[in-house]
Amino acid sequence: MDNRQAIGSWLSGPRAAAEDAGVDFGYRGERLGLPEEGPGSIARPGRRLGAIAVDWALVMVIAYGLFARDNAQAAGNWALGLLFVMSVLTVGTVGCTPGKRLFGLRVIAEDGGRLGIGRVAVRSVLLCLGVPAIIWDRDGRGLHDRLARAVQVRG
Repeated sequence: MDNRQAIGSWLSGPRAAAEDAGVDFGYRGERLGLPEEGPGSIARPGRRLGAIAVDWALVMVIAYGLFARDNAQAAGNWALGLLFVMSVLTVGTVGCTPGKRLFGLRVIAEDGGRLGIGRVAVRSVLLCLGVPAIIWDRDGRGLHDRLARAVQVRG
């Protein structure tokens, strides 16, 4: 094996190396019975990051404007609480936050139905912790979605 080939597989990660060896992982969402492209397919990371950025900006403006005008630390704390409340209320009722709506995303249960309030609350708490959202499975779902048995799809 050429050293460049070994370094390339190391930099590309274990999935790329396995695919080079002939392992077929299928497309994201295939195991969940979702389409590969179009409405109902797994939401891509860029759209999801854009949606959370819009949601975070919205709650920061509300927190700063209503609760913590002169204190940036307090505004951040209020924003985290507002993000939780907004997520529970909007995902629990219409299936998406304002940011997700803007980016054409929605949150559904693994079976395709609507998430119950308990699962929405679990997902929202884990999202506010931050770490679960940056740990993804092979379908591209964050740990917060996986533990809540939810999936973010294109609308």
